[in-house]
Amino acid sequence: MRFTDADILVTGGAGFIGSNLVDKLLLEGANVTVLDNLVTGSLSNLKDHKNLKFQKMDLTEIHRLPNILKNFKIVFHVAAYPEVRTGFDSPQLAYKENIENTFFLLEAIRKSNIEKLIFTSSSVVYGEPDIIPTPETYGPLFPISNYGGSKLACEGLISSYCHTYGFKGTILRFANVIGSRSRHGVIWDFINKILKNKTTLEILGNGKQNKSYIHVKDCIDAMLFCTQNKQNLVDVFNIGNDDTVDVITIAKIVCATMNFDESKITLSGGTSDGRGWIGDIMKMNLDTSKLKKLGWNPNHSSLNAVKITCNELFQEINSI
Repeated sequence: MRFTDADILVTGGAGFIGSNLVDKLLLEGANVTVLDNLVTGSLSNLKDHKNLKFQKMDLTEIHRLPNILKNFKIVFHVAAYPEVRTGFDSPQLAYKENIENTFFLLEAIRKSNIEKLIFTSSSVVYGEPDIIPTPETYGPLFPISNYGGSKLACEGLISSYCHTYGFKGTILRFANVIGSRSRHGVIWDFINKILKNKTTLEILGNGKQNKSYIHVKDCIDAMLFCTQNKQNLVDVFNIGNDDTVDVITIAKIVCATMNFDESKITLSGGTSDGRGWIGDIMKMNLDTSKLKKLGWNPNHSSLNAVKITCNELFQEINSI
């Protein structure tokens, strides 16, 4: 698949991952339309471009979707509620923003001429697997957060709709995606904690949470690679890195970036077993051999991605 002159719809295209995807698609010569309700996204993430159109709307406005979808063959479904932690106190957010919105989109797609749907899922659908690195074939899947459960539900809906109505689906399970324009996650949290409190940097849990990270530019390259190399009616791909980084190491990198004394790092709160919050996964590393066998490799390791992101986000905050 080539993207030159392709007409592509991106849901959630004004958000962190979505806007970086839009940038890359435009660079590839695609004509892109973004749908976003701007609840977590921002128009400032989108650059003026002759091949870019923006439509402010919520996917619950299902009556508007058929008229919009009629002009496209490819949909990147990136729209989602991005924060794992809020799923404990507000499980309805994961349901509404992830499951319900995906259902509304699928209902419109099955009545359209859409040929391909690419869905951004998450490593959290695996829960806490017995096999690490974890391959796409691992199962059964038992998510431990409402966010993870909602993403897995979306995967199930997409698979069923693809098999029932004949369009193709690509499910992408991300490691922790980090980089420019990110406004949530551990690095963003640490930077803002230091800016608000110069006396201490609090880590929730024991700091040993150890996970794989991928820079958003590598993630976007992998997304397009998967779209071009899918073979089945429904394909699932892990996107991540071979190495992992623990939270204490990330905290130290943030401290070094901001010239903050790392001796002021403290451990507090969290759960009795060392998690930062209920639903926090202690160890995550995805097996990406399926993608690598097809010829894709990331440019940055997890550790380098963390270092790059610290500088990117610190500069962005300073420019606000």
